[in-house]
Amino acid sequence: MLSFVNDYSEGAHEKILKELLKTNMEALGGYGSDRYCESAKQKIRKACACKDADIYFFVGGTQTNQVVIDSMLKRYEGVIAAESGHIHVHEAGAVEFTGHKVLDLPQEDGKLSSSVLERYLQTFYQDENHDHMVFPGMVYISHPTEYGTLYTKQELEELSGVCNQYQIPLYLDGARLGYGLASADTDVTLPDIAKYCDVFYIGGTKVGALCGEAVVFTKNNTPKHFVTIIKQHGALLAKGRLLGIQFDVLFTNNLYIEIAKHAIDMADVLKKALEEKGYHFYIKSPTNQIFIILEDQQMERLQKNVAFSFWEKYDETHTIIRLATSWATDKTAVDALISVL
Repeated sequence: MLSFVNDYSEGAHEKILKELLKTNMEALGGYGSDRYCESAKQKIRKACACKDADIYFFVGGTQTNQVVIDSMLKRYEGVIAAESGHIHVHEAGAVEFTGHKVLDLPQEDGKLSSSVLERYLQTFYQDENHDHMVFPGMVYISHPTEYGTLYTKQELEELSGVCNQYQIPLYLDGARLGYGLASADTDVTLPDIAKYCDVFYIGGTKVGALCGEAVVFTKNNTPKHFVTIIKQHGALLAKGRLLGIQFDVLFTNNLYIEIAKHAIDMADVLKKALEEKGYHFYIKSPTNQIFIILEDQQMERLQKNVAFSFWEKYDETHTIIRLATSWATDKTAVDALISVL
């Protein structure tokens, strides 16, 4: 069975595994106080061109989103997200579980536009009854989006401008950030993200790590007693070294971008073959996620040999599926998939 179902099916990059084994018997401080966590933080600060960034390591994306959002919102506030946003659709109500509502807005190609955001905020505060409503307390976006699309530098700047105007933070979910940064179609860099976002995270789970996400606060805006808040959520890993070592490796010699680019290269080979074979794309994604429309019987035949993600029904007889490449995708697997297609 060929696996193109997601970008976290495999374990971890061999350099990470080697470093974990090499350091295995070292006795280190707990909860992220070890020298590897500190080294990783220094490398991330340098990559972000943000020397004062405050960085914390988490195990997974849903955990990260829940803790960051809960810690930055007041009790009466909710978080704005695109209606297709991960926290709204695919996190089992984790944000709502903390008592905060996800305020979903219309999206285009998975993205939230500054004009839609500004119109919503204007309407909210013009409503004389807004004291009886959930206040918009922050804005959540993801880069890449759920559709593998990317924000431009101008779009980030415009979203940041609206957030600054209304004094609410802009939070970027970077679960697949490496694939966004490695795309040839982007003009957004890590320093750009650090500049325009108040907080974001660098995804490791889907980009070469066994597990792990690195949260970066960029404006001296870390919530008070944030470590205590992490602990209250059950999200403070005692063996923090596990996360620090992995990010220390990923941010050594540009490995994070290098392995992400491999996934993009494999996706480009697959996209070209799909185009040549006449497949119809649901959306043109510049990253490692590929969305195609299949006739249902065609999809059923493909399922016999290929693992992929069901996305949504297109119409009564067609379905949208997602094929995903990763840092670990082998060219022989891509060639085998092309032959099956």
